Amino acid sequence: MFFASDNAGPMYPSVRESLIAADAGHAVPYGDDAIMAEVRSTLREMFEAPQAAVYLVATGTAANALALATLTQPWQTVFCTPLAHIQNDECHAPEFYTGGAKLTLVGNDDKMTPDQLRGAIEGWTKGDVHTSQRGPLALTQVSEMGRIYSLDELRALTSVAAEYDLPCFMDGARFSNALVALGCTPAEMTWKAGIDALSFGGTKNGCAGVEAVIFFDPKHAWEFELRRKRGAHLFSKHRYLSAQMQGYLRDDAWREAASAANANAAHLAQGLRDVPELALLAEPQANMIFATLPRRTHQRLHAAGAVYGLWGALDGDPEEPVKMRLVCDWSIARDQIDRFIGIAKG
Repeated sequence: MFFASDNAGPMYPSVRESLIAADAGHAVPYGDDAIMAEVRSTLREMFEAPQAAVYLVATGTAANALALATLTQPWQTVFCTPLAHIQNDECHAPEFYTGGAKLTLVGNDDKMTPDQLRGAIEGWTKGDVHTSQRGPLALTQVSEMGRIYSLDELRALTSVAAEYDLPCFMDGARFSNALVALGCTPAEMTWKAGIDALSFGGTKNGCAGVEAVIFFDPKHAWEFELRRKRGAHLFSKHRYLSAQMQGYLRDDAWREAASAANANAAHLAQGLRDVPELALLAEPQANMIFATLPRRTHQRLHAAGAVYGLWGALDGDPEEPVKMRLVCDWSIARDQIDRFIGIAKG
């Protein structure tokens, strides 16, 4: 009963098969391998963006920080929510790789509104040499609370950014989960909605460790290449990144894995709704569930071997509600989900 993170699951079969196939003979290093050429072509076709610049890195932090560094000057500020991964979970990597750019927090939640964004942008006076200058908008899709921006919400936010001539970046660590939930195309959720650059996640959805960085305007290509090398994120044996992404994209494996993860979470959420003491903190929309349960229920679940995110101690008042995060990946067996539900119900 492992619901701690979709980072912890095994590779999707097609990813593993592609890695094994790539591990033979010799290949040109540093991203000039034949598999990368195939990956680049596939992603361009998938996103309906034939001129897009496509790169691979091994971690989500590298993808986010290097992409934002390419879009941001050191004297600018990046607009994001207080719960954004770049704010809370990347040890100041965005600030480090941008050379000291600030993060300006918009709103009070995991999602922002156009009015909140406009107010935050207006909070920095353009042309005042004494303050930070306005920089990119950064959105997380799926959000850090498991919620999804609709296409209309994305367009409304990027339209505000466009009024101020600000680029828009999407942290897509769970991009695939959001896309299958919305039932749209990759292009509709990115450049057609005003997104300029994307981190297209693979690690959380069945890869061993690979993320794609996509710039829909290729003018950013050379700078990103330099930043990736300078930041020590250019792999020499790049074919092992390429092969993962190749297997991930083959026959829409990325969609299948995300659909399975979302379905697992929906099944888990439906079962937990029958637990009288459960309180959802956000309506589940993808593969994450945030809720509270009494401490006694958490004690019972942990005693049975369940593993998941818990915000609070196991010891204390047994009736006190304690927050939890449950994350499903593609590989979680349905009987394990049902067992978790049964224990929660008591």
